[in-house]
Amino acid sequence: MSPNMHDSGYKLLFSNRTIFRQLIETFVDAPWVNEVDFTRCEPVDKSFISDEYRQRESDLIYRVALRGEEFYIYVLIEFQSTVDRFMAVRVLNYLTDFYLDYVRAHRSKRRLPPIFPLVLYNGERRWDAATEIADLIDRVDLLGPYHPHFRYYKLAENEFATERLLEIGNIVTTLFLAEQDATVETVVAALVELFDREEDKQAVSILVNWFRQMITHGRIDPADQAALATTLRSKEEVATMLRTFTREKQAEYERGRQEGRQEGWQEGQQEGRQEGIYAVAQRMTAAGFALEEIVQATGLAAEVIQALPPLGEADGLDLAAGE
Repeated sequence: MSPNMHDSGYKLLFSNRTIFRQLIETFVDAPWVNEVDFTRCEPVDKSFISDEYRQRESDLIYRVALRGEEFYIYVLIEFQSTVDRFMAVRVLNYLTDFYLDYVRAHRSKRRLPPIFPLVLYNGERRWDAATEIADLIDRVDLLGPYHPHFRYYKLAENEFATERLLEIGNIVTTLFLAEQDATVETVVAALVELFDREEDKQAVSILVNWFRQMITHGRIDPADQAALATTLRSKEEVATMLRTFTREKQAEYERGRQEGRQEGWQEGQQEGRQEGIYAVAQRMTAAGFALEEIVQATGLAAEVIQALPPLGEADGLDLAAGE
């Protein structure tokens, strides 16, 4: 499967609390993760972000409870096929926008809340951009203690082996599996097993419905987003649905192959007939027929006949150019 299967539906996946919690608990190696109360997490409005970035469907900000205090997690989902060298600058810009808006809305606050910045990358190329902004500044040593200190947390899906994703086997790792080069059969089997094992059936249903629509249509249209939240009822329903549409897609693929073979056969016949006409023209030329007679007999243009190599010599001329 293509690793670039992305759409606004991806945002809907991580807007689900269970899927968001699994993302953080599975892939963020930080001591505070175990102390987060995910039952009290909620998405935050992005009205503070400039118009240039507000339309990004792939940014999420969650407010969670940590040790009784508000704590923010910012997730930037990066779909670009190329790696943004200056990602650290972009993320820092988003966070400073957030803080400026926070200051305007909470004038009585004396300190700012913590924000954990996470970049989730699902492209094919290896992520080699700097995660620390100081690494992007030329001669940063000249600034001494006054250089900016900022680092984001990088999570690249393509850095995890299929075997490891299957071993973990939760909703997020199955999503990553679907984004990699795993076969449709492997992903379908993982989804069926996941539905049987995962307690939050609605969260798994969102992933199953997303996978089905991406395989069927290659994207999630806004009108189809509501369908992602349809809760499936049983493992058998999931298995039947997935296997039915994968069989249909396989049948479409086979029909396409058959039509391609038929079209290729017809083109081959046409090419064969054309080559046969060229051979007739070569023989007639070798036998001394007049050019006008050869034109009348073969239907070829005089220029094409004159461009044909003598009988027995290797051709390779672009005969079509003279037609």
